[in-house]
Amino acid sequence: MKIDKLELFKIPPRWLFLKITTDDGFIGWGEPVVEGRADTVEAAVNELSPYLIGRDASQIEDIWQTLYRGGFYRGGPILSSAISGIDEALWDIKGKAANQSVCSLLGGAVRHKMMVYQWIGGDRPSDVIQAAKEKQEAGLKAVKMNGTDALEWIDSFGKVEEVIGRVAGIREACGKEFGIGIDFHGRVHKTMAKMLMKELEPYRPLFIEEPVLAENGEYFKMLSELVSTPIATGERHYTRWDFKSLFEQGAVDIIQPDLSHAGGITECKKIATMAEAYDITVAPHCPLGPIAFASCLQLDFNTVNAVIQETSAGIHYNVGGDLLDYVKNPDVFTFKDGYIEIFDGPGLGIEIDEEKVREMARIGHSWKNPVWRTPSGVIAEW
Repeated sequence: MKIDKLELFKIPPRWLFLKITTDDGFIGWGEPVVEGRADTVEAAVNELSPYLIGRDASQIEDIWQTLYRGGFYRGGPILSSAISGIDEALWDIKGKAANQSVCSLLGGAVRHKMMVYQWIGGDRPSDVIQAAKEKQEAGLKAVKMNGTDALEWIDSFGKVEEVIGRVAGIREACGKEFGIGIDFHGRVHKTMAKMLMKELEPYRPLFIEEPVLAENGEYFKMLSELVSTPIATGERHYTRWDFKSLFEQGAVDIIQPDLSHAGGITECKKIATMAEAYDITVAPHCPLGPIAFASCLQLDFNTVNAVIQETSAGIHYNVGGDLLDYVKNPDVFTFKDGYIEIFDGPGLGIEIDEEKVREMARIGHSWKNPVWRTPSGVIAEW
């Protein structure tokens, strides 16, 4: 079962799919991408391909170590995302060859269903109350929204009141049991984060995500001592070595490794196990496509401290393509009463519509995130 060929497909809305084929005909799919830098990650995968061609595809751990340690410079979003997609595809192959799910190969299921949440409100949140109510009526038990629009480093209390009004409206409309995840998205600097988190605490958010930028993570401890609201972060952390300092600090309650950025299934299982030792929960980040989502769910089904799973279905980024457009068995992602039931097809458990992938790859994409400026003209965090 030697690796024979790698193919990459840049497809709408902003995804990059990887197909790995072995010499005996097994096919695995992965999703190596950094949103807005798909071409760069594609180049990284191609640059890593000489380490892969001719290797036994079942030797996933050694391949991971080779790709990571075989380069003097390592880590970061580009290289880690390239490794991630390769790793996902190799687990897909291994599962198909064994006729078992990835979850089974990891040691088996610890749950029979996984809670999921969807996005509401878009980049610049508005009309979130009605959107949250609609999600609740559709059966979801939780949603996530961007907390704010662009902010100055120190902004007006009027901006704070706008945030509070939206969250308070959802809480009133959807009740005290409904989960409201609030993503600060790294848009909020330390001074405003303190104020916002204190004001939001009475509305009992499910979590505050990225209350400050990942590179300002030394302030997580201070923020955790101000409020009881769970702090979540991790989408911009890569490999266990980035997460190690979060665990040691003891200030983060929920980690959100992205399986297409943080080293794939192999590495994120290790990160989740480290988190368990620190009594920290896991909620994998996943605003991406069906391969990334299936990878997350295979990990979730096997991970005792996984608590909730993000899905990109209907997310505001998905223009020109959505989560179910590229799979032949979309029913595996059907949620009921806020949960997705475990699915145990071989590998990642999804069947990629290769004909559709090739068709849409001819269209491609050039997605870039917005570049925002404050009214004074200063660049703002998106």
